[in-house]
Amino acid sequence: MKLGCCYYPEHWPEDNWADDAHRMAEMGLSLVRIGEFAWSRIEPEPGKLVWDWLDRAIETLHAAGLQVILGTPTATPPKWLVDQMADMVAIDDQGRPRGFGSRRHYCFSHTGYRAECRRIVTAMAERYGQHSAVTAWQTDNEYGCHDTILSFSDASASRFREWLGARYGTPDALNLAWGNVFWSMEYRSFAEVDPPHLTVTEANPAHWLDYRRFASDEVASFNREQTEILRAHSPHRDITHNFMGFFTEFDHYDTARDLDVATWDSYPLGFLEQFWFGEDDKRDYLRQGHPDIAAFHHDLYRGVTGTGRWAVMEQQPGPVNWARYNPAPLPGMVALWSLEAMAHGAEFTSYFRWRQAPFAQEQMHAGLLRPDGKDAEAAHEAREVADIIADIGPQRLAKAPVALVFSYEAAWVCGIQPQGQSFRYLELAYQWYSALRKLGLDVDIVSPDAPIGEYKMVVAPTLPIVSDDLVAKLKALDCPVLIGPRSGSKTANFRIPDDLAPGALNDLIPLTVSRVESLRNGIVEQGDDFSVSRWVEQIESNIEPEFALKDGRGVVFKHKHARYCGAWPDDALLRSLVERMSVEAGIDTMPLPKGLRVRRTASHLFAINYAGKPVTFEPTGETIAPAGVSITRLS
Repeated sequence: MKLGCCYYPEHWPEDNWADDAHRMAEMGLSLVRIGEFAWSRIEPEPGKLVWDWLDRAIETLHAAGLQVILGTPTATPPKWLVDQMADMVAIDDQGRPRGFGSRRHYCFSHTGYRAECRRIVTAMAERYGQHSAVTAWQTDNEYGCHDTILSFSDASASRFREWLGARYGTPDALNLAWGNVFWSMEYRSFAEVDPPHLTVTEANPAHWLDYRRFASDEVASFNREQTEILRAHSPHRDITHNFMGFFTEFDHYDTARDLDVATWDSYPLGFLEQFWFGEDDKRDYLRQGHPDIAAFHHDLYRGVTGTGRWAVMEQQPGPVNWARYNPAPLPGMVALWSLEAMAHGAEFTSYFRWRQAPFAQEQMHAGLLRPDGKDAEAAHEAREVADIIADIGPQRLAKAPVALVFSYEAAWVCGIQPQGQSFRYLELAYQWYSALRKLGLDVDIVSPDAPIGEYKMVVAPTLPIVSDDLVAKLKALDCPVLIGPRSGSKTANFRIPDDLAPGALNDLIPLTVSRVESLRNGIVEQGDDFSVSRWVEQIESNIEPEFALKDGRGVVFKHKHARYCGAWPDDALLRSLVERMSVEAGIDTMPLPKGLRVRRTASHLFAINYAGKPVTFEPTGETIAPAGVSITRLS
């Protein structure tokens, strides 16, 4: 695994560049990402391209032995371009334009802006595509950050109508698919269809689902326009995009098909603070991040391209600036996060950023260096990681025994019509993933379209829409399968199946969900040594339940190799299920103390301590300090 950093030469006096480059190399870094926000410096006036400063920056980094990942600058169109085509900005769900003055203010559907993006990316690729220092490209930056996937602009409405025409052919087919006879919502032409916002009450969920599909396709096609240019002018170089954490607003599998390497931006402390984690977790893991945050995304993004190639483009090196509260990492955590990425197969880990900026929006975001240029706390940890990498040598990832099926479409369905406000797809998927990891299991997160025949266990936290192909793949398995609540509950057009849930999955496990209920926070239904909450299904089946509530209602049903869980399970029920399936699959589990996690490569076992106190790792007898990593060579 290589180490790198994100660098902004345009932010610093040119006299600093050579010293910065030398210090990067001395620290053990070999990769530098630049350029992704530099459009106004590359083209300060319309058509006036200024390359000399970027030429010198790339040459300076190259002279120090550093490789460059060059970003396309399309996430930050300059003011003159916004003034030139004022309708290129995204429109929010309240009909308000997204203003200039930060970033990501463009609409993916604006054809004029797309043309400008193709122009600037072509100019960059023609100039630097064959440069020996440029070894990879990053398209744009963090698609969708700041809630910018969904735009309700005239440009989006126009392209959505075209998308609907291609999908349905006729307005009558669309009306039938969406059930528009309800509330007299029928359309005479595609030209009458607007985006599903500003309605008096809830818009048609089928309308919303198609709008999300359309918006996701817009991201993929926007990205593809750039990758096609880069491949034409800069062959034999990797292309990546830096995805985000806990983000499901577009289908990453579709966009990643045009990439060589998937990367993501890892901020474990910010994610702990901003998402659903309880007060106990936020206290216990204040300076570490929850033990599964980074690993969940490592395993997710390893699976999105189909090649298994992935990396960390931005690794948190200190306090960030954007969460509600921004604590500093526990000493050793930056090294731990870096080594954990290596254990999950990362090709590189790049720290954000090299030097903390003393100005603008991110001036409170730490870097490897302080604003005055002196080493920040993370600098010595980066050096430590470089030494460890050199010591243990290259790592090849071992095949994980467990596949977790993850669907972006499932996230949209659950978000459009949650039925209970606490039913959060990401949280459920994360809970199931964490249950596997607490028992020492390595996991691959895969798409519903991925091959799954070689796994020893397959789990799907929920799949409201299930394809016939996936059902056939699940039926063909001879390993344990666990399917979660709401699965098979909707058709592709967001209808309840004619034979009720679980729809096509009834061929895998014969049962019928006759009714569902969502429960308020704090309300639980008790079983023997477990409970369920949030979501409970009433299930009819000739199969005796494997787990039932105390009033006799079945929760988990098993038929041959498959199980269906018709409720939101607690950790105790999930643990029991994983333990049973592991025995059936012949997989050895390793129950771990709180805060400890493991990951295997082909040659080493990594034990990673997220706890705030020393933890004993039973297999080796070693006491691992807080923020410590034990690396054991496997025989």
